[in-house]
Amino acid sequence: MTPNSARPAPEQAVARWERRAEVPLAVASLVFLVAYAVRVLAQDLPPAWRAACLSLALAAWAVFAVDYAVRWRLSGQGLGFAHTHLLDTVVLLLPLLRPLRVVRIYDAVRRRHARPRLALYARVMFYAGLSVLLLGFAGALAVYDLEHATPDATIRTFGDAVWWTCATLATVGYGDVAPVTPLGRLVAVGLMGCGLALLGAVTGSFSSWLLQVFAREDDGRPPGSSSPGAS
Repeated sequence: MTPNSARPAPEQAVARWERRAEVPLAVASLVFLVAYAVRVLAQDLPPAWRAACLSLALAAWAVFAVDYAVRWRLSGQGLGFAHTHLLDTVVLLLPLLRPLRVVRIYDAVRRRHARPRLALYARVMFYAGLSVLLLGFAGALAVYDLEHATPDATIRTFGDAVWWTCATLATVGYGDVAPVTPLGRLVAVGLMGCGLALLGAVTGSFSSWLLQVFAREDDGRPPGSSSPGAS
């Protein structure tokens, strides 16, 4: 019996659907990000163009909703699907996380085409870096959209929003600019949590890689030799 024939039928159905939905989800992620960016940054757009950007963003959300509903149906798990696919559930509910689907799609495409894969530590650092870029850009857009028109806001320009986002994701928090609206602060809490998680993933992978390199160097020394500088 092959491994594929041993898999349950619902799992096979979900896997087939995910392969078919890779490209539409990647396109929807990019469409959502571009439409949202244009709507936020191009403040002098005619009302018809702003409505078109909003429609594109809603259409992208509809693609995510259809994908989530189909996989829920095919899985046969009922309400348990939301718990076993927590990240997908959060991405569906929180618009700012939808661009992160690009990272997952990129990895799936690489596997499908049997491209040479990076080492585990390099992959973690690369995907974490890509996630930071996508999440940071989306977060800066959201904070700028929520804050720039507020009378007592300190984030007045998109440049201010980018600076604040970088400081927040890096867990530095200079405090020179900060969101003042409730929704802006809610976005800040999310970015803080994501920043801590991504920073921990990168530093942990880098530390593990260093330990692996040092262990290989120790294994390659002749028996009885000591490291340089050892007494």
